[in-house]
Amino acid sequence: MKKMMRNTFTLSAAVVVSAILSCTKLDESVYDSIIAESTELTSDDINNIVAPAYTSLRALYWGWHSYFDTQEESSDVIVTPIRLPRGGWDDGGVYRTMHMHTWDATQSHTRQLWSRCFAGINNANRAMYQLQQIDGLENLEIALDELRALRAFYYYILLDHFRNVPIVDRFDVPQGFLPEQNSADEVFAFVESELTEILPRLSEEQSAVTYGRMNKWAAKMVLAKLYLNAEIYIGTPKWENAMVQVDDIIDSKKFSLAANYKDPFITDNEGSVEQIFSIPFDEIYAKEFNYHMKTLHALSRQTFGIQAEPWGGSCAIPKFIDTYDSDDSRLDDTWLSGPQYSATGQPLILGNQPLDYTNRLTALTGSQENEGLRFIKYEIKQGSLAGLGNDVPFFRYTDALMIKAECLLRLNDAAGAASIVTSIRQRAFATTNPDKATVTGNQLTAGSRYVYGNYANGTMTSTEGGADIPYGGFLDELGWEFAGEHHRRQDLIRFGVFTTKSWFAHRPNGAHRVYFPIPQVQLDVNGNLQQNEGYN
Repeated sequence: MKKMMRNTFTLSAAVVVSAILSCTKLDESVYDSIIAESTELTSDDINNIVAPAYTSLRALYWGWHSYFDTQEESSDVIVTPIRLPRGGWDDGGVYRTMHMHTWDATQSHTRQLWSRCFAGINNANRAMYQLQQIDGLENLEIALDELRALRAFYYYILLDHFRNVPIVDRFDVPQGFLPEQNSADEVFAFVESELTEILPRLSEEQSAVTYGRMNKWAAKMVLAKLYLNAEIYIGTPKWENAMVQVDDIIDSKKFSLAANYKDPFITDNEGSVEQIFSIPFDEIYAKEFNYHMKTLHALSRQTFGIQAEPWGGSCAIPKFIDTYDSDDSRLDDTWLSGPQYSATGQPLILGNQPLDYTNRLTALTGSQENEGLRFIKYEIKQGSLAGLGNDVPFFRYTDALMIKAECLLRLNDAAGAASIVTSIRQRAFATTNPDKATVTGNQLTAGSRYVYGNYANGTMTSTEGGADIPYGGFLDELGWEFAGEHHRRQDLIRFGVFTTKSWFAHRPNGAHRVYFPIPQVQLDVNGNLQQNEGYN
């Protein structure tokens, strides 16, 4: 079913572009796409019509300069330093600016994210328009509701990144149309109202038929995330609202914790009991997912039999690794460390020394090729290509549980939060030290174990600590559970760390860094847009 769905979505996109949209111009700055009026559509075209609205997610999440980068490379977990002596890749410094929070309106990452989100929104609007042109289409409202949920998901991502973005909710706009800019409050209200209106009508089915598509549970996760971050977005906390949404997901009994932490990330992970909403990838038909190329040294190709040479750039920031308990199995399940060997057990030699991934980084502008632990949470199967076939679980059940735990914590039920966190920790310590799985409410409300501060030449030069972070213990739990899962930027912002603490080469650089600037290319083509505060 997974292969069929991937092929259908991929091939459908090609069919739509060639057969339906031959008169449609699509690029990042054009809003006035016009459908060919002479095209005759039937109910047989539904999959072809809907598919492009979903396929946009792949490039959004893991295309070049992607959502993963904005969430993780801007955080205190992952960094891409210049590698010595060869230099490595760094895309002209854009990863360094992401780490240091010195981005401006020309940053490629945010330009790409804006255009990919609006491409998805445009595709959803077009699909709704096309479906409404089919006479007598059965279940039209069901299809429209699904597309509205997906469109709201794109707007949630835009709100999280830019706050003030145009709301475009129709495809048949006049030639030359340039949308007005909406405020963060208006975008928040739009996402909320769209989802709350259609939730009662969305499918509750959780099966191969709905895999990778917006159903009630996926929409509830979007709404839960919206409420979880409401105080950041609109200045009003909505912890109770967030908990209502995840309680429905938990009470549905359609999901459960996977027996093993790695289960949701294996190559064929579409059957995971944790998956609430996933973005499907395929090494042949949907091959954007190349995280192993981004993180591994070229020599690690011999370990996994990769049929391409990895770029060897991104790695863990040492002070984050230092926060792990040594008995926490998530450390080794997420990060590759120590001496490296080929698939046949031969030591990998870098220069005249064994390749040894160490938990040390010299500097952002010059670290050795072996420095820094490498991200390996997703299984890298033997003989993999440059693109992996693992699906990305954008929302998984553990996330729903941790949202409930955080809401309980914020609402002064630390014991209730600790009970949930303990249940999640149990699988991480089951084979090492089960007693360590238990965590208390006091530990969750205490400060973080992360030692923040200035870092140079591989050592700390001054410390800012983490003990002063409210609910810092819970922030640590989020870090260990969701490392490399597009969580960290949002979590650091919500816990007041993102613009107040130093880590590695990053120094606090203004409160406005909690959102990104409107891309300059958009300001240039649409005079209705105003730059976000702090970026003028």
